[in-house]
Amino acid sequence: MAAEGFPLELRAAIGFNGHVPFGLICHPNKQHMLYPLGCTVVIQDLDSKKQVFLHGHTNNVSCVVVSRDGVYVASGEVAFMGFKADIILWHFQRKELLARLSLHKGRVEGLAFSPNNLYLISLGGQDDGSVVVWHVDQREAICGSPASAQNSGNATVVVCSRCRDEMFVTAGNNTVRVWELDLPNRKIRPAECRTGHLRRVVTCVEMADDDSYFYIGTSSGDVLKMNTNSKLMTDFGPQKKMFSLGVTTLVLLKTGNSIVGTGEGIVALCKGSDYQVMKKIQVQGGVTSLTCRGQGHQFFIGTNKCQIYRVNYTEFKEELIAACHNEAVHDIVFPFGISDLFATCSGNDIRVWHTPENRELLRIVIPNVTCHAIEIMRDGKSIISAWNDGTIRAFTPETGQPMYVVNHAHSLGVMAIAATNDCKRIISGGGEGQVRVWEIREMTQKLTEVLKEHISAVSCIKVKKDDRECVTASLDGTCIIWDIVRFVRKQMFLANTLFKCLCYHPEEYQVITSGTDRKIGYWEVFDGSVIREVEGSASGSINGMDITSDGAFFVTGGDDHLVKLWDYKGGAVTHVGVGHSGNITRLKICPGKKNIVSVSADGAILLWKYPDLH
Repeated sequence: MAAEGFPLELRAAIGFNGHVPFGLICHPNKQHMLYPLGCTVVIQDLDSKKQVFLHGHTNNVSCVVVSRDGVYVASGEVAFMGFKADIILWHFQRKELLARLSLHKGRVEGLAFSPNNLYLISLGGQDDGSVVVWHVDQREAICGSPASAQNSGNATVVVCSRCRDEMFVTAGNNTVRVWELDLPNRKIRPAECRTGHLRRVVTCVEMADDDSYFYIGTSSGDVLKMNTNSKLMTDFGPQKKMFSLGVTTLVLLKTGNSIVGTGEGIVALCKGSDYQVMKKIQVQGGVTSLTCRGQGHQFFIGTNKCQIYRVNYTEFKEELIAACHNEAVHDIVFPFGISDLFATCSGNDIRVWHTPENRELLRIVIPNVTCHAIEIMRDGKSIISAWNDGTIRAFTPETGQPMYVVNHAHSLGVMAIAATNDCKRIISGGGEGQVRVWEIREMTQKLTEVLKEHISAVSCIKVKKDDRECVTASLDGTCIIWDIVRFVRKQMFLANTLFKCLCYHPEEYQVITSGTDRKIGYWEVFDGSVIREVEGSASGSINGMDITSDGAFFVTGGDDHLVKLWDYKGGAVTHVGVGHSGNITRLKICPGKKNIVSVSADGAILLWKYPDLH
């Protein structure tokens, strides 16, 4: 057992970082798909949907690549300014870390394996600007060089030859270079490629099977055909109607045709060298990845709206197979007594998920506003939500149809929301610090009372089971217990912190709170006195907590990216979950105590197996 507790088992992750260029990869065995999520690389079985995670990076993964025979996987990361960014070499079958290669500063922009797995080529980011050749078996660098000439821009893409281990291509902003590796002298020598009068920013490069040509897609929306031997451009197209928002991905087919993905979200099947569009489909968000399964009878599309599509080549119709949040997730809630469903909110949408197969059942989108908090009424008839434009909106959980809207509920946005157990009243907290009680009837929503005590935003509201009192936490360093029958203050807890979250103990004689001072406070409801304080985290604020139905254990999560399970009476950590790469914003224990679900600022939803504690 570690000093901090046993590890929590990560069951599944709902998430996909669609902003990583070429991040979605179909493995050569045609059974698995790889993609980055935060600081992990997810390997998912295409049929059973079972996931395995490659943990090793301390920062967000910026690029992933699989060797041609599928034996090795390499991934690079983004580090902080001036720090080294690691490349990790993994063994695919054993799912183990083979080596950590560290030379580049700040960011690893691109990676490529040579055709026979002899070498790994890596490209550093803007602050590094170098290209390095690594020996895969010896796990060490052979040589390096600045990736682009002084008078041209940064190189962003690297691609290896299909036949020879000693040749590779780098390309980027107004630079295309073909490199030769001279192993005896440990040098790499570049040859500039000339594109005539065209000035282009290269977004993707694809090699022909026999290495005679390579094709480069550009941000201007055309594709250039380059001769590998003469280093000259031989052709480019389409010459009239270019692709909107640039060619972001390119796949060459055995037939001589190609599949082009664009920044506008169009995936087109193009004919030969003139790139005349024969078939096309539109997906949500700009295309960042195109990957073929096998010989290309089926291919997958990843977009920057974090959606994954599957397309059969013959029908050329898209099918959405995975969708997830592409912004920070602010809240998560389970319906009363149901473990298989939960709802999350992020940015301008609310989504309902089904846990056994981790798929999205419903999406409610309200453009140009942000949802801060959600709650599902105890009777399950409505989802109520708090929005930054100061409105409370309610929707039906099955269809997502709007039921009612309470306009101007708060002046500085609605930050927190809770409903009474009889489903007749809603309590909302605003950015200005007011707590308001609303009466909900069949056709009307009436403001019953305004409770003015907090002087800063209300962050969390919890209601007692008998609906006679509630407790609110605020960023002003106070938690107040209100009598919501007589509408007066009963007790107040004071601490030198911004309170972020709180929970009633199920027997309701104590409250636990936490916030930016990283301490978990146990408070007496009767007289507002502090019973004890426990150090909750070594670094960063604690943003979310939830307690089990019997009150024996509770979970916390925050800016240290760890999910911690605590023994309530002992005040000690029993289990720790490592897997998030963003700040954890909220987390919940499902009603049946099967899973712990945590959501984070990078848009990921992670499901952890609730440990067997007997």
